[in-house]
Amino acid sequence: MAEASPSGSARRNAPPREDVLAAAMEMIAERGLEKLTMAALGREVGMSSGHLLYYFGSKDELLLRTLEWSEGRLGARRRRLLAQDASARERLDAYVDLYVPKGHRDPHWTLWLEVWNRSLNADAGGRDRQAAIEGAWHRDLVALLAEGVSHGEFRAVDPDRVATRLRALLDGLSIHLAIGLRGTDRAQVLGHAREFTDQTLGPRPVADA
Repeated sequence: MAEASPSGSARRNAPPREDVLAAAMEMIAERGLEKLTMAALGREVGMSSGHLLYYFGSKDELLLRTLEWSEGRLGARRRRLLAQDASARERLDAYVDLYVPKGHRDPHWTLWLEVWNRSLNADAGGRDRQAAIEGAWHRDLVALLAEGVSHGEFRAVDPDRVATRLRALLDGLSIHLAIGLRGTDRAQVLGHAREFTDQTLGPRPVADA
């Protein structure tokens, strides 16, 4: 039998959805994704698992909403760093640094990996929402590369093609880092990315080398 929806008083007393998403992200960071259950999250925010299911519908939707919330915050940071008064090369390095996980079990990347895994059974709407998140990263990178080309900082490359290849490199290495694959650390990932961009876009100025 379907569980009854929360009463009016329960809805009024429920924390804002953003607080629930922030709590979910904090639980992933502190305890790992395997500890994030509807019941555990409910205890954290003072709601029943039934109320959470009423608001989100499923754990898949909760995870995707949490990812969208986290990406919204990360996207704001990305836009700020790309708007800085710095060379395209410097901003590209900052973009890569923001993209790459901080280390093993990085909570944002842990969440991404779970959403990707669950996307095998997701509906078209869920996959479209994931594509929208990735599309924002891609468009910003293409624009930055195009700017660098137009200003003569980079070789005359196809920005979209280079962005696709660079993000594929970053995704693959970032997954290795996030899952703790032996022999992969953050410095190595950043080094591979730097080597690729230098080879593809041309050597960086001597002061930056």
